This record gives sequence, C-alpha cells and structure tokens, in this order.
Amino acid sequence: MRRTAVRALVRLVGPLLLAVVILRIDDRGAVLDVLASASAAPLVLAAALNLVNIHLKVVRWDALLRARGIHYPLGRAWASFLTSLYVGMLTPGRIGDVLRIRYLRHDLGVPYAEGLASVVMDRLCDLYVLAAFVAVGVAHYSAVIAGRLAWLTWGGIALTVLAPLVLLIPGLAERLMLAVSGKFVKEPAADAEPGATRRFLVALRAHVGRGLWVALPVTMATFIVNFVQGYLLARALGLPLSLFDTTCLLAIANLLSLLPISIAGVGVRELFFSLVFPSLGFTAEHGVSFGLLVFAVIYLTVAALGFVSWQIAPPPTAPATQP
Repeated sequence: MRRTAVRALVRLVGPLLLAVVILRIDDRGAVLDVLASASAAPLVLAAALNLVNIHLKVVRWDALLRARGIHYPLGRAWASFLTSLYVGMLTPGRIGDVLRIRYLRHDLGVPYAEGLASVVMDRLCDLYVLAAFVAVGVAHYSAVIAGRLAWLTWGGIALTVLAPLVLLIPGLAERLMLAVSGKFVKEPAADAEPGATRRFLVALRAHVGRGLWVALPVTMATFIVNFVQGYLLARALGLPLSLFDTTCLLAIANLLSLLPISIAGVGVRELFFSLVFPSLGFTAEHGVSFGLLVFAVIYLTVAALGFVSWQIAPPPTAPATQP
C-alpha cells in the first residue's frame, strides 16, 4: 500500500509542474484567449484521427498475436484495447496494458506470460520508433538543445534504446528477472503459472521476426498520424509550424511524457513547450496552449472512447477460458 501511495504521489509532480508553469506566465489570460480562438474544423479532424490511430495500433497488436498463432477477433481486440487505454489514463503505471493480458486470458485462454510478451513487444515497437523520431528532433533543435542538455538528451535516448535489449539476451535476462522477482515478490500469486518467466522471455524473443515486419511499419504510421494531429492543432491555433517542426516537437514531448511523474504527460509536455516555443519565435503562452490542446484533443478524446468501451465490454471477471 505504501508503494502504491508513493507512486500515486509521484504522478502528481506533472500536474504541479503545470500549475507552476501557468503561475509563472505573466499573462495567464492569454492562454485562455489562444485556446478560445482555436478554429473548429482542424480540431474536429484531429480528434477524428484518433480512430485511425487506435485502429492502426489494434492492427499492430493483431499482427504480433497472429505471429504467435493467436487469432483475436477484431471487435474484441478493439474493445480490450480501448478499455485498457481508458484505465491507463486514470491509473499510475501501465495497469491498462495488464488489462489487455486479462482479456486475452479470459477470451482465448492465452497464458499470462504469452499475453505479456505480446504487450511488451507492442510497447517496444512504440519505444524504438519514437526514439528514432526523437533523435531527428534533437538533431534538428541542436541550437536549442546544446551543451550538457544535449549530452543528457542523447544519453537518455541511448539508454532508452539499449536497456530493453537485455530482455533479448538469453541467460542474462533470466538471471536479472529472477533477482528482481526474488526481491519484490515474496510469495507467488495463487494463479501463477509454472515457468512463467522463461515462457515470457521465449515468447518475447520469438516476436523478433515475422511479426515485426508488419508491426514496425504500422508503428511508424501511428506516429505519423499523431504528428499530423499535432500539425492540425497548430493550424487551429494559428501557429505557422511546419509538419516537420511539429513532428520534432511532439516526438521529444512524447518521450518526456514517458517519465513516471505524470499521467498522460500533463505538466511535463506544457513545461517543455513553454521553454522551446520562445526560441521558435512564439510565446510561452502559445506553448502552454498547444500542450493543453494536445492533451484535450488526443488524450481526453481517447479516454472518452475508452469510457464508452468500458460500458460496452467491461473488463472480464468470470473464470478464464481454458486453452
């Protein structure tokens, strides 16, 4: 309970950052004025693209599952994915992703280790493609991100890319996971599967192959859709940002949003934009307004869709289907 409380408190750092950023703005009314002046048509189109983005992510997950011989009906995959996104928005950590594993177990009897492997590889696709975009963004803004900040940023990108590779090294990954589980898990769960750790690692490594030929290009497409959304939001605010500039800005902001100090990057994103926008010829107020609009149109819209999905297909509580 103490660890849960600490994690929840840490997640409040982001909203506190947002409050500090807004309080330090000289003309706070300008933020509201900028948001109120946003054009409706680009906002509606950007919000509609959420459906395209979610469908691409479901297609990617389906490709990873099919590569392991798991055939999940598209409608049910959509429901489990949307509901997991909704839960992920409301809770600290990656509880939403764990929910997808529960859906697979309940509907198809997929072992937890196998489901976890599909979700982890799904997330790794996001991480590696995002790291590539971030590298381009940092290089593009080298005049702004310089000195120690540049070293820190590039070091963070390298760590992001290299750290997950440990899971793909036979022997080393098993020893590390055994050490971690021995430290944090005193007693195994009642429904724990024998040999789950080894099965998870074997399944995860098996994904490095045919499934990625579909998953990685689809992941690239999901990010492109996300950057187009950002470009439309900039247009809605009357900001003459190019698609390339929007891509670089959102890529870096998305990576910063992964820091476990906020929910959906609230506060972290706005702080970053408030610092960078003045160097691009805009005001900090424009940066904060853009960040808030990204949160409202992309994240809150997805959360609303997830809430509807929760009502239609709530998380399973009945006994799981036997494989």
